Amino acid sequence: NLARVENAVSEAAGAGARIVCLPESTVYGWMNPEAHRRAHPIPGEDSEFLCATAARHRVHLCVGLDEKAGESLYDAALLIDDTGRILLKHRKLILLSELMTPPYSAGSEVQVAETAFGRIGVLICADTHEPAIPARMAQLKPDLVLVPYGYAAKEQAWPQHGKELERVVTNATKACHAPVIGTNLIGEITNGPWAGRTYAGHSVAADKTGKIIALGRDFDRDILLITVSL
Repeated sequence: NLARVENAVSEAAGAGARIVCLPESTVYGWMNPEAHRRAHPIPGEDSEFLCATAARHRVHLCVGLDEKAGESLYDAALLIDDTGRILLKHRKLILLSELMTPPYSAGSEVQVAETAFGRIGVLICADTHEPAIPARMAQLKPDLVLVPYGYAAKEQAWPQHGKELERVVTNATKACHAPVIGTNLIGEITNGPWAGRTYAGHSVAADKTGKIIALGRDFDRDILLITVSL
């Protein structure tokens, strides 16, 4: 998956992207029990690779990354600038703790980072399901919110399940009062309690009014290049 990240960032940067947003838990996969053993601290081996990738391709990079901190495992996301510096680390607040033993630990903060593009906030997937969290984000007056998603369902539920992701992202834009870029995973879950379920893409970008400005393909790797007015 690190190789896939490198290839995707290279392709996006080559197409002119200045900010690249990748999905949730890009290295080990969401709810993968193996992450308890294989994930690294932040900073650490995985985050250093991602920082070097952002610097090498001169892009800001938002990426979901499992984080080991002592005995705790966090579902985290980083915002990295184009020099490879971590500007923000968000730990997912809303967890489906009953699905994995031991479960992820929950974060507590909602943050934005000052960047050359304006104030960028980061949330993760189910954080956008709880109205109070986008409301907290809105209080920070973001210009843009990036959200790595891990939206999975049984294969036959797609592509209709993508409509649910559209609804969630458009609601988040209205609650955050900012454009939201929601990037979803691709592939089948092969480990953990949801093994066999499918991530089928259908990434969503919406402006601050809730109007959808771009949709990713279903069941296929996709890189969308979009322009967002901040």
